[in-house]
Amino acid sequence: MRQRAAVLCGAAVIAAGTVAAVPAEAGAPHSASAPHLASTSQAAKSRWEKCGTADYPTLQCASLAVPLDHARPEGKRITLALSRVPHTADTYQGPLLVNPGGPGGSGLTLAGFVASSLPAEVAAQYDVIGFDPRGVGRSEPALNCLPGHFDPVRPDSLPVTPAVERANLARAKSFAGACGEKYADVLPYIDTVSTARDVDAIRRALGSERITYFGYSYGTYLGAVYAKLYPHRVRRLVLDSVVDPTDVWHDANLDQDHAFNDRHQAFLAWIAGHHATYGLGTDPERVEAAWYAMRTALAKKPAGGKVGAAELEDTFIPGGYYNGYWPYLAEAFAAYAHDETAGPLVEAYENFGAVDASGDNGYSVYTAVECRDAAWPRDWDDWRDDNWDVYEKAPFMTWNNAWYNAPCAFWPTDSRRPVDVTNHELPPALLFQATGDAATPYEGGVTVHRLLRGSSMVVEEGGGNHGITLSGNACLDKHLAAYLADGTVPRGDGEADAVCPALPAPDPPQSKAASTSSRGSTLHGLLGFRG
Repeated sequence: MRQRAAVLCGAAVIAAGTVAAVPAEAGAPHSASAPHLASTSQAAKSRWEKCGTADYPTLQCASLAVPLDHARPEGKRITLALSRVPHTADTYQGPLLVNPGGPGGSGLTLAGFVASSLPAEVAAQYDVIGFDPRGVGRSEPALNCLPGHFDPVRPDSLPVTPAVERANLARAKSFAGACGEKYADVLPYIDTVSTARDVDAIRRALGSERITYFGYSYGTYLGAVYAKLYPHRVRRLVLDSVVDPTDVWHDANLDQDHAFNDRHQAFLAWIAGHHATYGLGTDPERVEAAWYAMRTALAKKPAGGKVGAAELEDTFIPGGYYNGYWPYLAEAFAAYAHDETAGPLVEAYENFGAVDASGDNGYSVYTAVECRDAAWPRDWDDWRDDNWDVYEKAPFMTWNNAWYNAPCAFWPTDSRRPVDVTNHELPPALLFQATGDAATPYEGGVTVHRLLRGSSMVVEEGGGNHGITLSGNACLDKHLAAYLADGTVPRGDGEADAVCPALPAPDPPQSKAASTSSRGSTLHGLLGFRG
């Protein structure tokens, strides 16, 4: 999603290796009343400062200086913003680092969410650590390549004429050029490997020999890369909604297009099943025709002067991440389809599709990481052919997604080779995957389960949401809590080691406030930038 949670403030800048209040012991849990302290070269007196919010009053904040280029540790330094909910139990299991994905998502508030959503007796045994990855949010420098890049009304995402295609290409080239001009010295180091090395710098600063890591979405790839680089520094590893590391990032985005089209059709079928509420017909194909008719109309006359065809897609893409938004989106769709009432659609766009300053930052980091992490086609003819081929079967998001990633065709830095995350040295990792996840399709979880020897995978059968633990499914959360408590993982004979049924789809009376106030909605507001 593009709606970002408010970042925390009040971080204190401190040098690398001076963040830890109580360093983590590497092996078994120990009593907090008699901690195994790190040496003075690893940790000094804590400079964590209070930065609590109404929702998460025990949060603390700090900053950590790290090398811009980890191959030159004495060179230029940047700062990472950190957050912490300190442990309170006598039994202390060390730091639990959390990441919301993206790339480009801020993790500061996620620490508070995770600490408050886990069973209290489990959370109390960890220092839950959030962080803004390099370039993100409160970290410095924070990237913002081209403010207002997504301001409405943008050209239609569907390049049905050469003029529309040229307009979208000009936007992509302009964004890539602005990034290169503003951040020429930084962009070569905004990538997953550099961020993984930052994670290890955080570990060292906390005075911990090993960490527990919990990542959602892109955060699963970051976690797998960290585990590949530092397998003996991983105590436990939780990956929720798993990126397929074998097709980052060009092919992964094409795979998303098919999955999001299926998810959008599931949403339209849900509307058809609630014809009494929305009055759009009982046949999903009829509802689909009405949605695309709305898109055609908005391409000619944007609703409220804000919601054109591209903005409409932006607004409905979040429904593919989380079905708790379906009632809200369906109301906006119905209001426009019946009598072209623009207000609800504009409100839905402002809540789900509009990009603010934190969104500009998130997108800048998203492109910087994805364009640097792996090779993308540099010939636009290849993009055109690939996306028209996919569009024939999956029209909902294909061209919107293509233009979203198009700056990579013109990116000012060269690319790295993707990391082979195959790993035989880890303790058992725990993976969570929904069968109908659109952002990180199911096959990614299966692949990583195979690549991480000894891992276990818990499958949400029939689920389509992205980011499934701590989102209201008690069966999934039971497995998560058991693993974090004592390392217990399920073991099965098939592709999945355990299967949990999906939560039921929402009911229409849940609309508006109710559909956006649940724990699942809170989590999805924190997950990383469009991924």
